[in-house]
Amino acid sequence: MRAYESAGVAAADVLLPKAGTDLSKWAVVACDQYTSEPAYWDKVKAYVGDAPSTLAIIYPEIFLDEKDPEARIRSIRQAMSSYLSQGLFVAHEGLVYVERHAAGKTRCGLVLALDLEHYDYSKGSISLVRATEGTILERIPPRVKIRQGAPLESPHIMVLIDDPEGRVIDPVRSRKAALERLYHFDLMMDSGHLDGYLVSDRAIETGVMDALAALRDPATFRGKYGFDRERPVLLYAMGDGNHSLATAKAIWESTKQAATDKRAVMEAPTRYALVEIVNVHDPALVFEPIHRVLFELAPGRDPLDDLAKHYGERYKLEACASLAAMKARVDAPAAGVQRIGVIRSTGHGVVELRGADTNLPVGSLQAILDPFLKSKGAARIDYVHGTEPVDSLGRKPRNIGFYLPAMDKHELFRSVIIDGALPRKTFSMGEAFEKRFYMECRRIG
Repeated sequence: MRAYESAGVAAADVLLPKAGTDLSKWAVVACDQYTSEPAYWDKVKAYVGDAPSTLAIIYPEIFLDEKDPEARIRSIRQAMSSYLSQGLFVAHEGLVYVERHAAGKTRCGLVLALDLEHYDYSKGSISLVRATEGTILERIPPRVKIRQGAPLESPHIMVLIDDPEGRVIDPVRSRKAALERLYHFDLMMDSGHLDGYLVSDRAIETGVMDALAALRDPATFRGKYGFDRERPVLLYAMGDGNHSLATAKAIWESTKQAATDKRAVMEAPTRYALVEIVNVHDPALVFEPIHRVLFELAPGRDPLDDLAKHYGERYKLEACASLAAMKARVDAPAAGVQRIGVIRSTGHGVVELRGADTNLPVGSLQAILDPFLKSKGAARIDYVHGTEPVDSLGRKPRNIGFYLPAMDKHELFRSVIIDGALPRKTFSMGEAFEKRFYMECRRIG
């Protein structure tokens, strides 16, 4: 591993399955997707069968509440150890340039190791790497159990950089023809195609690191956002996988604390986490909203009543003739008005809020849903990607779905710098099938 302190990252020793492995069965979508769709994961399991697969070394979140999670964790550890002992992996030193083809678009990224010394997910963080949305602390301990002592990591983490001139990733893409292609295959479940190339040329690697360091320059940072005073530099903003990175950070901090040799521990592999960095200006990167579904509303309870009570005359609810009509109204920008789609068994509607308490509709809604859930107004909440899932789940009896508009991705960095983390589950980088698939691995134990 080659560390670049000026960029806060390192070029890692990446492990990939050896030739002859069926990569379409190896690569599996991020564990936090399809969390209310067990049929999806049933299909994945049936498709993979007994073939080597990252399905065996991850914990899909849909199963987190199962009766015996320890059994699954033991199985994950056994699979990791087995893959290592069987010689499944081939090591590749350097960056990995990735192209993800889905929905007629190609998203480009670089896989590298992020230095957790520069990451702080706490509220009000001013670190080089920051969470873009609130971190739910209760979600970290179960993940720590999975990662703690595991010999491998495989990331679904995507981290964003704000590089409007394309100086970090674009030069690598322009040299693609000269790079060694590591993999080239179609992803399962009609999720597109994945290509990966090894960046072993030190000159290209150094160019990437120099470009990242340049983005970190305080004067460049201040000028980019038009600040009239110095502010702590934000170089890396979390895109996907914030809780996974927070888990890695928690383990790293506990490792440091327990170490007797404080200098030697700084060389431990747990100091870093493997991630893919993506330019927020990549045309293929689309911010999709994350919708909400409440399940099994309590008798006599309705979150819309709470929303109406809070906003009074600033609240208005109107029925819509169809899902399409509801979407059209919510997705259309309106000055001074926030719109939220409502889906229930009786039909569709749109809530309008004037003089809302927060800058984004998701924040205004979540501020009502949190106390509603705490007071047992519903059995649970799920955060879903895509129009079809929120519509089909919201229309079930005793459920209610909320369709939310997307945020402008170009405002992300400025919003996080000025206002701090956004409300949790504010945005998603693409639909569920476009998410990062587990592919590369790295030894951490």
